[in-house]
Amino acid sequence: MALLSVKIKIGDREYPMRVDSDDEERIRLAGKNVNEKMRQYSSNFGIHDKQDLLAMVAFETMVDKLKMQEKQSSSQEGLDEALIELDDLLGSLPDEE
Repeated sequence: MALLSVKIKIGDREYPMRVDSDDEERIRLAGKNVNEKMRQYSSNFGIHDKQDLLAMVAFETMVDKLKMQEKQSSSQEGLDEALIELDDLLGSLPDEE
């Protein structure tokens, strides 16, 4: 994979980075989303300090990540239970000879 040099602007600063070409769109979208969240917090709560805005965005993002992990874990547990039940059903079938 080819590495691309990109600059992502977050707040008032540009951050140069090298990313895989496959990740470029995702990286740019992430930067755009961070800036949008910062604007939302600024307008909704009247906060203008960039560090506070970034902290709030980071906190919200981490809460969302933890929710997704819990959901994923619960889904995996449900899948494991269904597979065990299916295995038990298959195991209880008479052998064909």
